[in-house]
Amino acid sequence: MKEVELYPPVKQFFEERGYLVQGEVKHCDLVAQRADEDQLVIVELKTGPSMSLLVQATERQAISECVYVAIPGKKYRRSQWRGIQRVIKQLGLGLLVVTSSKLGEVVTEHFAPEPMRRIQSRKRKAVTKELAERNASYNIGGSTGTELMTAYRQNAILITCFLTTLGESSAAQLRKLGTPANTSQIMMSNHYGWFERVSRGIYQLTALGKEAPEKYSDIWQAANKFVTTATLKQ
Repeated sequence: MKEVELYPPVKQFFEERGYLVQGEVKHCDLVAQRADEDQLVIVELKTGPSMSLLVQATERQAISECVYVAIPGKKYRRSQWRGIQRVIKQLGLGLLVVTSSKLGEVVTEHFAPEPMRRIQSRKRKAVTKELAERNASYNIGGSTGTELMTAYRQNAILITCFLTTLGESSAAQLRKLGTPANTSQIMMSNHYGWFERVSRGIYQLTALGKEAPEKYSDIWQAANKFVTTATLKQ
């Protein structure tokens, strides 16, 4: 079972418990958070127990006091399996095991992370900020070598959608319609090559920007609904 195959059942496991789940957030495979509480859950997905898994998972403890590792169920010698669990538990990590059945994948929580003091760090703030700014879940946790949909990219696509509808516009005009506070910075930095300045404070789309609908069709549809509603209210 590949890491990306572990993501859907683990995502469902936390969603059924009332968590909002996102994949690939600031290098974390899976991040979950309930809307009504501050607890942040991080899960590292791996195809089996390894030193690499333990290193990554313990690094995540600088972000959250609640870190799990999730691995597929395999046959181990009893003593080997006890040893694997002991090491994971002694590191203060939780353990989720994903097994396949005729009815699909089943996630079993062998034990939860050991209670730790509340983590307050810049890394934690960066993760929670990214979670708050994402408006939908597009990434699959455990992905490698694929383009990730970040909050920044989502905002850039929204701005592109507005410019497609309105034509040349200023950041102030766009913000009044619902684009983010950093609209001006996104267009000026032009990280994706989508925007170009035509006069002071006024931007339009480049040829690359006009290709965005084709490249990001799913999120473009959602953004276009928002743009249509916002412009109708003018």
